Amino acid sequence: MSRFHMHVGVADLDKSIAFYSGLFGAAPSVTKPDYAKWMLDDPRINFAISVRDGAHRGIEHVGLQVEDADELKAVYGRLKDAGAPVLEEGATTCCYAKSEKSWIADPDGVVWEAFLTNGEATVYGDSPDFAPLASADAAEGACCVPATVEVRPASAPNVCC
Repeated sequence: MSRFHMHVGVADLDKSIAFYSGLFGAAPSVTKPDYAKWMLDDPRINFAISVRDGAHRGIEHVGLQVEDADELKAVYGRLKDAGAPVLEEGATTCCYAKSEKSWIADPDGVVWEAFLTNGEATVYGDSPDFAPLASADAAEGACCVPATVEVRPASAPNVCC
């Protein structure tokens, strides 16, 4: 069974941890100096926050986390069926975890990831270049939403998981 994932950029990690811990009625399952994550069953969500220098504040991306390789294969098939470019990142380290993942953006530029976590990592990790996901529709239709995740160069701060 897949789990919904949302990653939010925050300005003050301690204040945000206190807020979300109160909101969810639970402490984070993972905390780092720049990151926190709640793995909740009600609602079934992997909710993460991070404070990164110069990074976007608010929703950075959303996604689907799966529990095994067969489920990941099925979700990858649905990404391809969605009719938008898919960025197949493969094995990566991101958000203090080792994962296998791919990315896609909806017609308005909201970036989605599909991933399977295989273990923990001691570093935050890297973020791919989302430029291949940018669509002309997202750029033209952007009114009140960020333009395709403010496509950042590879040297920009990480914005993953």
